[in-house]
Amino acid sequence: MSVIQEFKDFAMRGSVLDLAVGVIIGAAFAPIVSTLVDNIVMPPIGYLLAGIDFSALSVDIPTPTDPVQIKYGLFLNAVVKFAITAFAIFLLVKAINTMKKPAPAAAAPPPTAAEVYLKEIRDLLAKKA
Repeated sequence: MSVIQEFKDFAMRGSVLDLAVGVIIGAAFAPIVSTLVDNIVMPPIGYLLAGIDFSALSVDIPTPTDPVQIKYGLFLNAVVKFAITAFAIFLLVKAINTMKKPAPAAAAPPPTAAEVYLKEIRDLLAKKA
């Protein structure tokens, strides 16, 4: 089998295509979540916490030249973005799983005539013993 054929078989496998679609949708979803967190979620939270702008929160570490800033506010924004994205993906996967539920199993078919006769013979033999 040639390398090109192997690659084609690999790329056309269902899980690879699903992964590609997921990556593309995730990349398209990221700016929406960023805008939601930066402009809608965090400002009211900052207002409730005495007007704190989370993106400006930092700790300065003094050095001989310029102070080094640890911007933990940006980290908090990233954590909130991650939590919202993870929750949205959870809801999406949950919705897909409910749509994929298997149909209820069909009732077992009635026994064939041969099976019925064999059971009768078995029962008769059991009575004789």
